[in-house]
Amino acid sequence: MKFDRFTKTAIATSGAVAFAMTMVAGEAAAADKKKMEKCYGIVAKGQNDCGTSTHSCAGQASVDNHKEEWIYVPAGLCEKIAGGSTQKPKV
Repeated sequence: MKFDRFTKTAIATSGAVAFAMTMVAGEAAAADKKKMEKCYGIVAKGQNDCGTSTHSCAGQASVDNHKEEWIYVPAGLCEKIAGGSTQKPKV
């Protein structure tokens, strides 16, 4: 298939725009994560964000409020929640 000059320019431009949007989205996600912190001990069963010493995946919390289970919350919020801690518990 032979592309004319306009088609080649359109393809190159759309690729560059897609790349730029990906970079902006990645930077926004990184900035958002900096405003978040792990909060231990407040997770409802099955609602954790990541693994612990007993499992390796999100969504595998087997009980409510387990001290090792955590979720990301906005920075400063965890200390306001009863039972919440930003310190990883010793196992």
